[in-house]
Parts: sequence; structure tokens; C-alpha cells
Amino acid sequence: MKKSVGAKTLLFPTPVLMVGTYDQTGKPNLMNAAWGGICCSKPPCVAVSLRKATYSHSCIVERKAFTVGIACEGRMAEADYVGIASGRDADKFAVAGLTPVRSELVDAPYAEEFPVVLECRLLHVIEIGLHTQFIGEIMDVKADAAVFDDAGRLDIMKIQPLIYDTARRGYHGVGPRLGDAFSVGKELQS
Repeated sequence: MKKSVGAKTLLFPTPVLMVGTYDQTGKPNLMNAAWGGICCSKPPCVAVSLRKATYSHSCIVERKAFTVGIACEGRMAEADYVGIASGRDADKFAVAGLTPVRSELVDAPYAEEFPVVLECRLLHVIEIGLHTQFIGEIMDVKADAAVFDDAGRLDIMKIQPLIYDTARRGYHGVGPRLGDAFSVGKELQS
């Protein structure tokens, strides 16, 4: 029998996403968001859920755009910092030693140091409760040349994405490939 832990925000794994925005004055801002992920294939979309109290919330509403960078193991401290500091009080790019890059496609910046970035045009805003879910249409995915495999596909082991443990509030990395999706279960088919 399973033990109940109550209604909690638990899901494993949870990605660590670097949400980039410009504020009303054009200052680049970056925040760490764990409540997010892919939400549609066609059009390609990602959803991030932010509390209204965050500085990034109003920036997304005003600019109608955001970027989503994939946090990586080598930048764990920087990723954590942009989640605990507020863009109201600090230039998080400068403090974290990150380089803001202006997207050519949407009105939002991203950090050059994170290996993969999604450039998103705001498509929908859904008020849920404490959080607002922003659904962005992915206009482009940009990635460092070093994170591609020999066949030209993004390689998760080269990206080394951070994942967040919602139960114990910790960061983890990904492990080795265990099997081929849409294949290993075929042996169970009649």
C-alpha cells in the first residue's frame, strides 16, 4: 500500500528553466523557474508558471515574449542565484557573471552561458491561482555546437541539464541512457 503525502507540488523530474525577460526600461532579467515544460507539439510550445509577485511576471505580460534557457550542471550556482535574487533589486546578469544576448526573434534576452535556449512569443496567459501560466510558442531553439552529437541531434549528456527535486529541494543531473523510447515496451505487445 502506498503512503499518502497529501496534495503537494511533486513531480519527478522537474526541469530547471532560466526564464529571460526585459523589464519596462529594457534591463535584461533572468529567473529560475521549475514549474514548466513542453505543453504542445504543433505549434511547438512551452509553458512556465510564475507567481505574480515575481519581477519577471509583469515583464512577460508587457513584452509578450520570453526565453527559456536550459540550466546546466556547470552553472548550478548561477542558476540558483537568479532564482533567489529579484530583478527589482539586482542586475542578476552582472552579479552572476552571465552575458545577456538579445534574441533576434522575440523581445527578450537569454544568457549566452546556458547551452540551449528556446525563444518564445507569448501565446496564452492562464490564471491558475497563486501562479500564472505563460504559454509561449517556440519560435526557435538555439544551442551551442558542443552539445550536438555526430548526427546533429542535441545530446542530453552533453547538455548536462539540471533537474530539481521538489520533495527535498535539491539539484540533480541526468544519468545514462537506459533504453530506446517507443521501442523497449514493444516486447510487452501481444
